[in-house]
Amino acid sequence: MALKRILKVYFIVGNTFGTWITPVFTGILLLVLRVFVGLGRIVDLFLFPSIHASLKKPIVIVGNPRSGTTFLHRYLINQDLGTGSQLWQMIYPSITIQKIIKPILPILEVVSPARHHSTEAHKTSLSSIETDDISLLFRYFDGFFLYGFFLTFNERDLFDWVDPKIRDTSARDFSWFESLWKRNQRSNRCSRYIGKLFSLSGNLPAFQKRFPDAKVLYMIRDPLNVIPSGLSLVTGVLDKKFDFWALDENIKSRFIDRLYSALVELLNRFHDDWVQKKIDRKKVLIIRYDKMMSNFESLMEDVLSFIDSEPTDEMIQNIKETANNQRQYTSSHRYDLEKFGLTAERIKKDCSCIYQTFLD
Repeated sequence: MALKRILKVYFIVGNTFGTWITPVFTGILLLVLRVFVGLGRIVDLFLFPSIHASLKKPIVIVGNPRSGTTFLHRYLINQDLGTGSQLWQMIYPSITIQKIIKPILPILEVVSPARHHSTEAHKTSLSSIETDDISLLFRYFDGFFLYGFFLTFNERDLFDWVDPKIRDTSARDFSWFESLWKRNQRSNRCSRYIGKLFSLSGNLPAFQKRFPDAKVLYMIRDPLNVIPSGLSLVTGVLDKKFDFWALDENIKSRFIDRLYSALVELLNRFHDDWVQKKIDRKKVLIIRYDKMMSNFESLMEDVLSFIDSEPTDEMIQNIKETANNQRQYTSSHRYDLEKFGLTAERIKKDCSCIYQTFLD
């Protein structure tokens, strides 16, 4: 199945962008990487017995891209409330290999895939804490990242390839996340993991069944802001790498329409599971983006209570300073609905249940 996805993306990239040679070398590098990492992970089993222990009370931040998840994720980790995965740790998810790679990270930044993704909307690098969804791309060449950046260009919509209602890979994916998280806990010398998975918006009940003691922080932001911002993030990366806005109008329109539908679907699936009580609400804290920006002190009080953590004096002071910065923050990231062929009326209609349930 992985080979099928690799070949499909190869022909998509070739037919869409006219790039046929570079993807071959990229594919070879990914194959070598997988073998290299696989050997390192086998060695891990013998050298680091702590990775066999159970994962305890992970914290997972969920929400659509551009809903404030990255800020909250990195903030909690910077306050030593837990650890997450840096991008390079997801590319090399082996403790043994990480010990070898770490000294040469500055050199690897030159050829890092992050150089294509670091935009005004989302600053990143190999050493940045990132969403765990991306690890599925490197491990299985699969998941929502693969759909959002590549499969969306296919003539036939391939959303069913990543739709958990049609092709459920949750058992595989959750086992992988647990393995990744335990290794990076060990690498970062921390006893609690803080993850970020936007894909869980569409499959949270299954995750809670697999990790019953996990605490989930769900970020919600006005769809009028989060949807076009998410589209701008992805197209910005594609434009930086492939000159997206120079593509044929039909290709651009088809891509944007499919990505828009996928982002709306993530919102609505979480909503449906929430109102139908398929989600264990006692273990989910709903966090509104506007509150995070205007009343950060109160928000952090709620968060710390929810995750069973006591703030230190230093943390309380940092929260006050951050709250002041949040109230004065103005994003330099700009986007235009018309550029994406959207209207405010369409977004409000497609996301009406989000407004009624979470933003009323």
